[in-house]
Amino acid sequence: MSGDVIKKEFGDYQTPLKFANDICLYLKKELKINPKIVLEPTCGMGNFLEAGLNVFANLKKAYGIEINPDYCEKCKKKFNNNLVSIKCDDFFSINLNYIIDPTEELLILGNPPWATNSEINFNLPKKKNFKNLSGTDAITGASNFDVCEYIILKLLNEFKSFNATIAMLCKTSVARNVFNEISRNHYPAKYVKMLNFNAKKIFDVNAPACLLVVKMAKNEKGCSICQVSDFDAPETIQSIITCDNGVLSNSNKVVHDLDGNCQFEWRQGVKHDCSKIMELKKLENNLYKNKNNEVFKIEEHFVYPLLKSSSFKKTILNTDFEKYVIVTQKKAKDETASIAHFAPLTWKYLMCNKKEFDNRKSSIYNNAPLFSMFGVGDYSYAQYKVGISGFYKKPLFSLIYNKENIQKPIMLDDTSYFLSFDNYDMAYVCMLILNSDTVQDFLYSISFQDAKRPYTKKVLQRINFKKCIDCISLQDLLKTEEVLSLNRYISPQIYQKFKSHIIYNENKQLSIF
Repeated sequence: MSGDVIKKEFGDYQTPLKFANDICLYLKKELKINPKIVLEPTCGMGNFLEAGLNVFANLKKAYGIEINPDYCEKCKKKFNNNLVSIKCDDFFSINLNYIIDPTEELLILGNPPWATNSEINFNLPKKKNFKNLSGTDAITGASNFDVCEYIILKLLNEFKSFNATIAMLCKTSVARNVFNEISRNHYPAKYVKMLNFNAKKIFDVNAPACLLVVKMAKNEKGCSICQVSDFDAPETIQSIITCDNGVLSNSNKVVHDLDGNCQFEWRQGVKHDCSKIMELKKLENNLYKNKNNEVFKIEEHFVYPLLKSSSFKKTILNTDFEKYVIVTQKKAKDETASIAHFAPLTWKYLMCNKKEFDNRKSSIYNNAPLFSMFGVGDYSYAQYKVGISGFYKKPLFSLIYNKENIQKPIMLDDTSYFLSFDNYDMAYVCMLILNSDTVQDFLYSISFQDAKRPYTKKVLQRINFKKCIDCISLQDLLKTEEVLSLNRYISPQIYQKFKSHIIYNENKQLSIF
């Protein structure tokens, strides 16, 4: 097996010895960590073990766990003494705490695999929904977990009653997830710190990364704040992440409190996992071309304009559509056989490409009708949508509708999030509110710019429109129109209509409880 394949399969990025030494020096000098025992799970070449021996003078024992037998042999030759013990074993099945004296100060150092369970084929724990996600999240990919995160949480669980410090290199998204679990599950942590470093420089990896440090303490009841610094300047706190009931926020700036439950339901765009067949370019005379450059004729009945999230660059999106998509259902799990009756050419085209649909990997299509989709419902067919790309760093919200044919609503892809409306004025006011400085500042405070998708449904669902209308005036919206270079449209009457709708929905929700 080649070195590149090994690196991919094991999520393997060996920590340079100098960087490992720098980390140990930081732990010793800045945090006053003085361990008697060092443990490095998934130790690889053992550079953290070597750094621990270099820096910590009072070590009694150092342990390394590694599944790769080649690495184990190299480690055993490197540490040919009684102080270091290397065990060739599967980290996920071994019980670690039995070899450690719980009364001794323990430092757990490491750089676990930077990969998800779907990206590597072995060196994995038994796959399970270990965060107890909802059924929908569990089957649509949210249950795919980062192996590094799983390892850190296993360590937290096994050593929560020890005098232990856990210091792990990981992606910042993993560090935040771990911090969330520490707070949510009340792990006895005295403090949690994140120290960002340049992963491109250290590992040649383009990913936001940090050193995550968790100090365990028996008498603590959890930790709800995490200090964020730069590894090169650890004394300067760049930000503080807070966790409240499993919800993370940045407390970098004083913003209006808009946090709560949204009065509308944020939705995700259509998901089909078959873009080469389903996403089309329109030619003429009902001719279309798919991504395989095949030209064919189908009926327009099931074909709708499509906006990819990469197209969310303007505030109003209502014409000049370049992409189209076949939408086979009104709602998820609807039968699809009737397509053969209403649009026989479309059915023939789909049947000719049935193999592509059969090869879809996601379990959401199991036992579903032919050519099923996900993320479809009445909301998909709403005439007006207010949408946002999940990928963009700046949260630009666009008002989306089909100006050329109102009977053919625009579909969004599954990297987009949106609210649906049947009234232009309501959608327009909503778009202005979301693009206002007040909401933009709030969104920055509850999202993380280094995340792959800074703005997810979970983040957007926290925008409480009742709180928005309480602090955003008509003058604020007029200013937003001006900043967005929009023609004047908002009026006192239109804004009052929106406010009344929000208050009605708020009272309706409260009456349920």
